[in-house]
Amino acid sequence: MEPKPRPDSDAAARVDAYAVAPLLNCLLREVALPRPSDAGRPVHLLPGADRLLRVRGTRRPTEPEVFADGDWHRLDHADLVKLVADELRERTGLAHHELPAEIADSRAAVAALLTARDAATPPADPYRRSEQSLLTGHPYHPAPKARGGGPVAGWLPYAPEAYAAFPLTLLGVREDTVVEDGDTSALDALGTAPPGYRLLPAHPWQLDLVGHSLADAFADGRLIHLGTTADDGWPTAAVRTVYTPGRDLFLKFSLDVRITNDIRRLWHHDLLKLRRVDTAAGAAFAAGPGPAAWLADRGHRTADFAFEELAVLVRDGFGGHLRPGTTPLLAAGLVEGFPGSPLERADPAAWWEAYLAQVVPPALTAFADHGVVIEAHLQNTLVAVDAAGLPAQALFRDAEGVKLLPDVTREAGWERLVYCLVVNNLMEIAGALTEHRPGFDPWPAARRHLAGHGLPEAAALLTAPTLPGKTNLLLRWTGADGADARYLPLPNPLAAGG
Repeated sequence: MEPKPRPDSDAAARVDAYAVAPLLNCLLREVALPRPSDAGRPVHLLPGADRLLRVRGTRRPTEPEVFADGDWHRLDHADLVKLVADELRERTGLAHHELPAEIADSRAAVAALLTARDAATPPADPYRRSEQSLLTGHPYHPAPKARGGGPVAGWLPYAPEAYAAFPLTLLGVREDTVVEDGDTSALDALGTAPPGYRLLPAHPWQLDLVGHSLADAFADGRLIHLGTTADDGWPTAAVRTVYTPGRDLFLKFSLDVRITNDIRRLWHHDLLKLRRVDTAAGAAFAAGPGPAAWLADRGHRTADFAFEELAVLVRDGFGGHLRPGTTPLLAAGLVEGFPGSPLERADPAAWWEAYLAQVVPPALTAFADHGVVIEAHLQNTLVAVDAAGLPAQALFRDAEGVKLLPDVTREAGWERLVYCLVVNNLMEIAGALTEHRPGFDPWPAARRHLAGHGLPEAAALLTAPTLPGKTNLLLRWTGADGADARYLPLPNPLAAGG
């Protein structure tokens, strides 16, 4: 849902309302200590700098103020970034010169996206609208919209938040240099490669980023240009994944840009284990309860001289998966809000019951019966709604984020599942519903659905005082690997009614 600046706000305040919310969420979750509210506004202590911070709102806080010289003083975005950096230096004893720049880049990207959207028409397709709605983005990341610090003209044509659509670049890769695994046959239908070459689509932004490193391959004929695809594709919320509706196909590319906590390459080590992980996830869903579906990552193709840079992953579209008469929607889009979202008109109790029934059982069953830990967070969860807007099916995606037991311990796998499914997904959907219908209590129904599975860990979850919350701000500040996950305890709403 769009942040609501005060009536006297201007364009800069509108941008700030989007940009400060996730940064404040990180600061309040990971660092600050709650204190008694002031004038109905939440107040927190920043212990490192020994300063009081006051905000407006809870789920998407905004309008930060600090207390000094006997009064509250409003912070703009730059002031807040400095405050966060000072606090983290005090807390960790470390300096980090990149993160403040990334946070500033994220705000600049929001400004560019708002300007672009003001001049654009939202797509007619509700699925595309849900994927391309995320102006706030990850609600607990300090720089969710950062785009690598490059010029706006370099990335805006490929931005999902600006309703982008574009043809893919087609390359020919000399046959003796091709590396592939799994079923990549769908790539060959995107165009025609001359004898001795195989077709390889490329994301045009990625080529702009790494093209200088490919000059020798183009010069000696290992790579050739073959034009572009006949039809446009459009980027999903993940930015580097493109959906081609004419072929009902998802293609995931490398992208040498840090988006949230990771440089978004298709890393060599992940591609090597992809088939095993995807096969396990597919088998778990095929044997699982209800109509839930797994969108398989069928295979990948690349060149041996640019393995990660040119890798493309082929993912199932909706054919053979989506229940007839339903419309898929991205769960993250439902939380953010978009025109026509079923949450705008839904009876919250009925909608929530239906959502829980579709999303929770397959994720728990995959873990309990198959040792598969799916990354069931908001950006990897699609919910298909029926004509009345009620959830009728869940679809999950992205084998790259899947963990298998015993590659990870059962305890570590369960912690990750709880974070993705409960903290990142259910708590955010519940928050959006209660925002639309104040007074609605989503947690009794959630308790019933988790208790009904019979999984011992799920039963224990209902009495646990805390849930694991990922520390994205501290992870970036301390320079952790992008794939790392460290957690701190959050109050458990599932236990509150127990």
